[in-house]
Amino acid sequence: DDMIGEIWFFSYLTVSYDGELHKHPQLEADLTAVREIYGPNAVSLREYGAIDDVDIDLHIDVSFLDEEIAVAWDVIRTEPIIVRLHCSLTQYLNGPVPTVDVFQISTKERFGLGHQLKKCYFHFHCSQTIEFAEQRIPVLNEYCVVCDEPHVFQNGPMLRPTVCERELCVFAFQTLGVMNEAADEIATGAQVVDLLVSMCRSALESPRKVVIFEPYPSVVDPNDPQMLAFNPRKKNYDRVMKALDSITSIREMTQAPYLEIKKQMDKQDPLAHPLLQWVISSNRSHIVKLPVNRQLKFMHTPHQFLLLSSPPAKESNFRAAKNLYGSTFAFHGSHIENWHSILRNGLVVASNTRLQLHGAMFGSGIYLSPLSSISFGYSVFYSVCLTALIKFSYVFTSQSQKKGQQSQFLQSRNLKCIALCEVITSSDLHKHGEIWVVPNTDHVCTRFFFVYEDGQVGDTSINTQEPSIHKEILRVIGNQTATG
Repeated sequence: DDMIGEIWFFSYLTVSYDGELHKHPQLEADLTAVREIYGPNAVSLREYGAIDDVDIDLHIDVSFLDEEIAVAWDVIRTEPIIVRLHCSLTQYLNGPVPTVDVFQISTKERFGLGHQLKKCYFHFHCSQTIEFAEQRIPVLNEYCVVCDEPHVFQNGPMLRPTVCERELCVFAFQTLGVMNEAADEIATGAQVVDLLVSMCRSALESPRKVVIFEPYPSVVDPNDPQMLAFNPRKKNYDRVMKALDSITSIREMTQAPYLEIKKQMDKQDPLAHPLLQWVISSNRSHIVKLPVNRQLKFMHTPHQFLLLSSPPAKESNFRAAKNLYGSTFAFHGSHIENWHSILRNGLVVASNTRLQLHGAMFGSGIYLSPLSSISFGYSVFYSVCLTALIKFSYVFTSQSQKKGQQSQFLQSRNLKCIALCEVITSSDLHKHGEIWVVPNTDHVCTRFFFVYEDGQVGDTSINTQEPSIHKEILRVIGNQTATG
């Protein structure tokens, strides 16, 4: 910044110009308190003496976040979050309401959580701000990213922060640039976007769509920002399918800028791109394609993903239970059509609810098995149209890379999937031969997700309890999950 008179201060000083300006006594006291409690580097000042303004930068340490949670939230855990309060030097909180900015230096222009956090800090003293941040950051996922009101999710919070269902928040989320652009997501995780669209289509094509296509999209009308084109209160499955068809009918076979692809989608259907944005942003789980050297070879598929959906609080409880009772791994099989909902609502006990598809022979709970053959049996596949998002690989790769890249994307009409979960081995785990039932959803955490094409499955004789298999799972997990 080139503003005259702007100086960095790391101690409290008095600024003079044509007279003398002093910091407000409460500001002096707060700065002293912050440094005493959190250390000398917890706060820094930038004073604008000529205009009686000051920027107070509070440095919030976020190294306590698990690495995968930080990645899911787009937070750099090795870099502090800066809460910048801009207020009057002489009046402090007694003057005009401070303006607040929240960011990380490396990602200042695209720090999504900043929109959510900045709503929390008005009228706080400096030391209160840091204390509040330390309490709030671990549970950010439990609050709406726009209004900061607690979510009222039937099945509890998930890992990734999201917007609530209030229409004003949906409008703000989609029109004010709070959510990540689809272009960014596709550039860094096109294979995941491909999978999300396939899951959406499977749920929408299902005869059970009224039950499992949840959540239904909330999408602002691009031609009328005051209206919802897709509204959960006025469901129109055929119209959603029409927009989805415009996403999957793109035939970009050569390199093209993302804006060109968007233009083609807008031409075919103005709701196609907004729907794609929603499919990406509504996903509340952290899902990442695994590199070849981190894949489980015995699963015999190139489509392997890290899948984490537990929020920090659940992961912490899971870790505590794991320390008490230990844990092991087991498979969970479910129709591809169900995963659109699972990624947004979590694994739930479907027994004796509308969601139940198979019988609950061994009582209510989440059904798992150490045997892949049993879980594959629950993954009956439905016809899934080829998603043209495979073509997005061409946008970000050179002509010479196309052939190798294409095989990494889903190209089949028939998809089958299975999840590998970590489960607490307490007395709550009911084993009925090779079928395990877990009534307590807090005792199951998804870890990996595998997709198979053309109805093929991997090795059906895998048993997670075999020492060699268990050892390989632990090797691949390494530091990838939030469990210690």
